[in-house]
Amino acid sequence: MVTDHTSGFTVEDVTAGRYAHGFGRTGDGRSFAFRTFRSTLVLEIYRADLETDVPDTDDIDAVAQTTVTDIDLDDERSIVALVRDLIPQAVPVTAAQPREPTPVRALLGRLSAVIDGM
Repeated sequence: MVTDHTSGFTVEDVTAGRYAHGFGRTGDGRSFAFRTFRSTLVLEIYRADLETDVPDTDDIDAVAQTTVTDIDLDDERSIVALVRDLIPQAVPVTAAQPREPTPVRALLGRLSAVIDGM
């Protein structure tokens, strides 16, 4: 675990290498996760009021990404520093529009209502 005592930023787990990834907490207590995909590091910051240990895509509050071509992915300190510097650059995610149910999903919903009513 890596902690920056001045800001409260904590990385609880980091895996170095070509497929670097990890998770931790921001200075304000929100959880985050990061992963590399090709030559890009993607950071997802989750809502502060999570009720589960495993966040879903609906729980993403902000996202940031940057290239990793200028850092050593085999050095955990470089990865942690990049993530720490990337957190203030995260852009809030707008709420997804509710999707209309597909015809199959609508039929299954109706069947379920009929079965529940029996």
